[in-house]
Amino acid sequence: MNVRIEARGLTKRYGSTVAVDDLTFTVEPGRVTGFLGPNGAGKTTTMRMVLGLDLPTAGTVTVAGTRYADLPTPLHTVGALLDARAVHPGRTGYHHLLALAQSNRIPRTRVDEVLERVGLSGVARRRTRAFSLGMSQRLGVAAALLGDPPVLMFDEPVNGLDPEGIRWIRDLMRGYAAEGRTVLVSSHLMSEMALTADHLLVIGRGRLIADAPLDDVLRNNTRPEVLVRAEEPARLGKLLTDAGGQVVSSADDGLVVSSMDGLAVGRVAAAHGIVLSELTPRRGSLEEVFMDLTADSVEYAAAPAGAR
Repeated sequence: MNVRIEARGLTKRYGSTVAVDDLTFTVEPGRVTGFLGPNGAGKTTTMRMVLGLDLPTAGTVTVAGTRYADLPTPLHTVGALLDARAVHPGRTGYHHLLALAQSNRIPRTRVDEVLERVGLSGVARRRTRAFSLGMSQRLGVAAALLGDPPVLMFDEPVNGLDPEGIRWIRDLMRGYAAEGRTVLVSSHLMSEMALTADHLLVIGRGRLIADAPLDDVLRNNTRPEVLVRAEEPARLGKLLTDAGGQVVSSADDGLVVSSMDGLAVGRVAAAHGIVLSELTPRRGSLEEVFMDLTADSVEYAAAPAGAR
């Protein structure tokens, strides 16, 4: 498939407000790219420009080297879910998908296939005004899959989904990336992005903050730590401190050691005959890293909990 999304100097202004500011990035096939940023960072505006729904003030964004507006049958190239509620409430789920299929030269049989794929076959003849948010999300995913496209874009796809649905959409995105498709997903759920994304694009106030593999973003923005449990924790703690480690006792009688990796900790313990019952490398969470990276880009910063 090998179809990319490419943005070069992408900029969008609304009067004096700069929503997207000179973004340059490439979303590669074969991986899930997480698109992260605080509210108002410009994520949805960027995705709308990819789809030709908003025109850039400056710069370009293309899919497979072509502007979205120039694609002859767009749903065969890009499938997108930006707003799950953007459906005529009087239409059934089936007829919503059928209208999209007919306007993009997609066979009617494909409608039944995607309804089955997203688990909505049993409610396909129900009018969408009666759909829950989770059902609307699944219908939006079905619309995105309709043309079997090489590029998929999802904006907050897990909204309204229960735990089973969240796991389903995660597996779906990772499965399509494994097939070589290009998957771009925006979400505020950092714990879910940590499980889903291979690569991260992080923006704040419309500008690019990070563009790197997930593991690199975590490694480069956190201090490595090791959780240690031993028969002689106090003695080991002093030895590790003397060896240059920074040691803090954890609430459950363990030691959290930074500035040393697991191999170095193990060597100190072995050299002094201290038996270890646990030696676990740890890294900071994506939520912590995200908060640090975007600390200066939050549009509405609330006071800390407990402040008056």
